[in-house]
Amino acid sequence: MRGVDRRFPSGDSTVTVLRGIDLTIHSGEMVAIVGASGSGKSTLMNILGCLDRPSSGSYQIDGRETAERTPDELAALRRERFGFIFQRYNLLADMSAIGNVELPAIYAGTPAHERHAAAQALLQRLGLGDRMDHSPGQLSGGQQQRVSIARALINGGAIILADEPTGALDSASGEEVIRILKELNAAGHTIIIVTHDMSVAAHAPRRIEIHDGAIVGDTHAVPAEGAPLSTERQTSVRRGGGWFKGRDRFVEALRMALRAMLGHRLRTFLTMLGIIIGIASVVLVVALGRGAQNQVLLQIGELGTNTLDIFPGKDFGDTRAAAIDTLVSADATALAEQPYVDSATPNVSAPVTARYGSVTASGQVSGVDAAFMRVRGLKLASGRWFDQSDVDHHAQVAVLDQRAAKALFAHEPNPVGQVVLLDQMPVEVIGVLQPSQSQLGSSTPTFHAPFTAVSTRLTGSTRLDSITLRIKDGYSAQTAQKAVKKLLTGRHGTQDFFIFSSDQIRGTIERTSTALTLLISSIAMIALLVGGIGVMNIMLVSVTERTREIGVRMAIGARQSDILQQFLIEAVLVCLIGGALGVALAVGLGTVFNLLKVGFSVSFSVVSMAVALACSSLIGIAFGFLPARSAARLDPVQALSRN
Repeated sequence: MRGVDRRFPSGDSTVTVLRGIDLTIHSGEMVAIVGASGSGKSTLMNILGCLDRPSSGSYQIDGRETAERTPDELAALRRERFGFIFQRYNLLADMSAIGNVELPAIYAGTPAHERHAAAQALLQRLGLGDRMDHSPGQLSGGQQQRVSIARALINGGAIILADEPTGALDSASGEEVIRILKELNAAGHTIIIVTHDMSVAAHAPRRIEIHDGAIVGDTHAVPAEGAPLSTERQTSVRRGGGWFKGRDRFVEALRMALRAMLGHRLRTFLTMLGIIIGIASVVLVVALGRGAQNQVLLQIGELGTNTLDIFPGKDFGDTRAAAIDTLVSADATALAEQPYVDSATPNVSAPVTARYGSVTASGQVSGVDAAFMRVRGLKLASGRWFDQSDVDHHAQVAVLDQRAAKALFAHEPNPVGQVVLLDQMPVEVIGVLQPSQSQLGSSTPTFHAPFTAVSTRLTGSTRLDSITLRIKDGYSAQTAQKAVKKLLTGRHGTQDFFIFSSDQIRGTIERTSTALTLLISSIAMIALLVGGIGVMNIMLVSVTERTREIGVRMAIGARQSDILQQFLIEAVLVCLIGGALGVALAVGLGTVFNLLKVGFSVSFSVVSMAVALACSSLIGIAFGFLPARSAARLDPVQALSRN
């Protein structure tokens, strides 16, 4: 050191703690820095150990200025060259003795089996072979200090910095620590003791006295030239390769994150709660939207997988439509022969009064072709559907829908074979349809009969109310619609018809459903945002609570990236576990909803669950980064000074 000053701001002024320090310490020395409380000796030790930086002046190690080194290079010095022994031990309470000793070696990248063996050997050498798995709270003061000595030596500890190493110990334990330090010095370690106790300082061949921030005495018990600090000193453990180093640092960060979460279970759960609610809401809303959409599309599908309905006139409500008689059964036959048409049926309808015995019901007769069932995708509950022969022979037969069957045959299990009078036309019931959504909620009983019989025996007209055709798979509704328009316009000489596509209903419903799902999902995302802010707040509190732990980790060589990684992993874990619980909650609620059978089932999407979990991870990263960076940028000496 040459001309080192250390000043601290104090209100509008500054306080100078160290003044013009000139000091050289050689490899292998045992030096005691003595002085009264407030003299600046601890500040001097912090600068020597690269926990603090001088305000001005020069501090060199091996000829290189410490001011030129980056924070991670200073961390490397603390990790690989220095070993710290603190008055208050500064052991991590939630780790065992051997875990505390191994920690610097983890940051150094030492393979697990090597660092574990080295830690065991050090603790046995220091008389703690039977206390390795004990936590600091289960050890006496002297035992804790020996653990901290072992921690200082795990990476070699070429330079041991001991700050009041006996201050919190009884006399016997204090003497034991001094004996260990002298043995280490004899083995080649450079020992620097900071103390106010002259009896402790008396054990050091060289004593430096400091008063009011300046060196006032120095007993030069040093070799004439002094050996430079060796950079080839053998360490207790071997450094590991890059992959192993990164893996072990990540595993240690993961362990610490889990310990912190388990140590504050209630707080962790309450932090997760916002994430759980947000993720569950998003997943459940998407599932409900998909379920409702699927149900509606299924109902549309029952009208025909992909159908076109052709009506006379310009549009629904056209008053001139009744006068148009160019839409005839020959048009349906021509359309059925087209390559893009799967099947087609003409449609004629008329209101009727149906009678069976003494039972009377108002309904409608639907005159259709033999292909009607395929066009509409209907299925029979009993009996048969009329065939082309029935159509050609104007057969007086009928197939009832469920409403018609219930209206006339409420007390008969099977109406097939019975005769029903539709106005003045008797028909034989040859079949009953399964329940269907084909009439889109209509409550009118319907009797399906060959359109030829209806035209000749009831309406007396050959004009059609409409033609319905089913588009063949592989053809789009738009393509088929253009072709139908071209064909019928050519047949009629003019466009006296309009076309309605079931695809229009499908598209409208899909767009509406998607819009509603996005709207509700956006509202649910607010819960995720609130949850993320909660994570950030709790992580900031966690950083404040664990500032001293961060300082200890930095003192034993943790890089800024190690601290950043630890707190970032904790935030991501909170959000990821919260996300998984949210997905589980959504699935549970969805299962209960399905069991209630309210009319449609929720439909979960693996993609939406994966996206939800990805979102929870991103929230952890986004909202955890600020607290993690705040922790990583803490000044080591200030962090250590926190209670």
